[in-house]
Amino acid sequence: MHELLIGGESDAAFAAVADAFADNFRHEGDIGASVCVFQAGRKVVDLWGGHADAARTRPWEPDTLVNVWSTTKGVMALCVARLVDQGLLANDRPVADYWPAFAANGKGTVTVAQLFSHQAGLCGPSRKLTEAELLDTDLVADLLAGEAPHWAVGSRSGYHALTIGPLGDGLFKRVVGKTVGEYFRDEIAGPLGIDFHIGLPADQDVRVAEIVHDGNPESGGPESFNPYQQLAQVNVPVRSGLANLRAWRAQGTPSAAGTGNARSVARIYSALATDRRVDGVELVSERALQAATSVQIENEDLVLRFPMSWGVGFALNKAMGVYGPSPRAFGHHGWGGSFGFADPDNGLAVAYAMNFMREPQGGLDPRFAALVGAVYASV
Repeated sequence: MHELLIGGESDAAFAAVADAFADNFRHEGDIGASVCVFQAGRKVVDLWGGHADAARTRPWEPDTLVNVWSTTKGVMALCVARLVDQGLLANDRPVADYWPAFAANGKGTVTVAQLFSHQAGLCGPSRKLTEAELLDTDLVADLLAGEAPHWAVGSRSGYHALTIGPLGDGLFKRVVGKTVGEYFRDEIAGPLGIDFHIGLPADQDVRVAEIVHDGNPESGGPESFNPYQQLAQVNVPVRSGLANLRAWRAQGTPSAAGTGNARSVARIYSALATDRRVDGVELVSERALQAATSVQIENEDLVLRFPMSWGVGFALNKAMGVYGPSPRAFGHHGWGGSFGFADPDNGLAVAYAMNFMREPQGGLDPRFAALVGAVYASV
């Protein structure tokens, strides 16, 4: 039996969050994790605990980082909104206006907003990628740019679980000459000291926690996949162990390879839940954020197979109802359990990052539900 090690601080009013965090270790299998909550711009919970490795030999430290999978997409959505703010991108313009090759095979009218709201029909390539190909984001971007859509563009959403990252990088490179991760580093993370990385430098590997998967099949397993899930989850050979590879951390696809912790994610969402500023510096204008969080499509997603409401890159709470009681909350959560979201109605930002990935077989991850429930019981 390993001693439960929890560090950090929590306001007395949020004791329920600290209790839920500890219970996730005692009863839900957590190995190492962090949770952070901001209320009205003030940090009220900042906790970390457990271990950074499966063998439980490395304590989870205050600055431990971990791959947060699709929680990264919320950071990419902020970068898209900021480019719109800067007049370098327009949500209603065709992607092909910036990236001419993208117009191939009937995609000339796909707008930026449709691309980032998973309506472009590119949830996966028509052939199976090798793992080496998957790690070459330029190759994947070019391959997808040449694909025909797998459904009528704009008619449905189909979660581009991995592919939206190479597509985002492909677009950003043609607009600003940088990947999404490089843009985020130069525009936001570096100047403001936000400890989140989309493309992690090798000298930071010593801080990264080992990802451990529970061994259960994703979404019930390939035998139950529909054709769109086959495209997204078979033709794109993502496995949990990729997150432990230097090559994965280095290439930093903005759909799934972000490395951070709850504090860094919550700090970003705290700005978006309040005045859109970190340390007085505006991340994005009210107008651009409103556009990014407006409903682009609401339907039963073809890949996720449950109701989704998508903004321009952000997952909107309107359809899911998992980011607390406010329909205006928005954010993104990641494969295996991580999440981050902003609730502007209550001035709240909540984030959780962990190294033990779970595949709940139906329903919401109980760790997620417990933490979010505890936050709203405390306000």
